[in-house]
Amino acid sequence: MSEEVCVWFNPGCSKCRGARDLLAGRGVDAQYLQYLDDAPSASDIRRVMGLLGIHDPRLMMRTNEAVYRDLGLADKQGEELVAAMVAHPILIERPIVIRGDRAVIARPPEKLLDLLD
Repeated sequence: MSEEVCVWFNPGCSKCRGARDLLAGRGVDAQYLQYLDDAPSASDIRRVMGLLGIHDPRLMMRTNEAVYRDLGLADKQGEELVAAMVAHPILIERPIVIRGDRAVIARPPEKLLDLLD
């Protein structure tokens, strides 16, 4: 595989571990960004939104997290949601697998197979 694969990864997440195992089982050497420790910037989040083909940041957010409710994010839009993900990376849906100019939210992990074909 010529294009680098990057996974926005949380080692405590079973779906992330499933994606890692699926990639390893296919011999894919991926870079794992532990985004809870090294939060992506707003420009990183906007870039990945573009790769995912989405315009609404909420589509890559964990809306069931307590911080989502506590910050009143259901009433927010656009850049306010992006800023919330930067400040509280727990809000970012996981895992996000990026390859070249494409990305998927790998829930379930098998969704990442679309990037490998």
